[in-house]
Parts: sequence; C-alpha cells; structure tokens
Amino acid sequence: MKKIILSAAAVAILGISATKASTITRPYISTNTIQQDSTQKATVKLTDLPEAVKTTLTSDEFKEWIPSAAFLVKSKDAEYYEVQVTKGQETKAVKIDKYGKPVS
Repeated sequence: MKKIILSAAAVAILGISATKASTITRPYISTNTIQQDSTQKATVKLTDLPEAVKTTLTSDEFKEWIPSAAFLVKSKDAEYYEVQVTKGQETKAVKIDKYGKPVS
C-alpha cells in the first residue's frame, strides 16, 4: 500500500512539473522590414546660403537666434536647407526652402 501511495505521489509530481515545463513561451522574433531613406545631407557654409534663406534668418521670427551650421537636404520629394540655430543654451534646427519659406 505504501508503494502505491508513493508511486501515485511521484506521478502527480511529475505531471505538475511537466505541465509547468510546457507553459514556457518562445521568445518573440521580430520580422519587420526597414527601408533605407534616400535622403542626402550635405554641409553648406553659412555664407553660401541663398539670399532668401539669409533674409528669413534675419527676420523678426529668428532675430534672437544665431545660425551655427547649415546643411542642404535632398530627398526624392523635397530639397531644403536645415539650419542649426542657437539662443543662449537652446538649440534647434530650422528647415527653410531655397525661396526662404519655412518647411514643415
């Protein structure tokens, strides 16, 4: 009788451990596809910016901001100048097209 009870307890323990072993999930593997952007970014001297861009940078909207770097950004959809401007500790990038209009 003792052997039967011990055997039943052993089967019960093995059954519980087998149940827990089967609840382990597999790690998630991402299969997302990333497309590379064809945007090109070239450094431009501040003195070489178009006059319309320079005029925009000296307007009331940007009069307190000091340009520090400029880039010509070309993509298949647009072409614009990205100008890094600073005011004290604050820095931001301003996008302006060759006609001096801000780009959103």
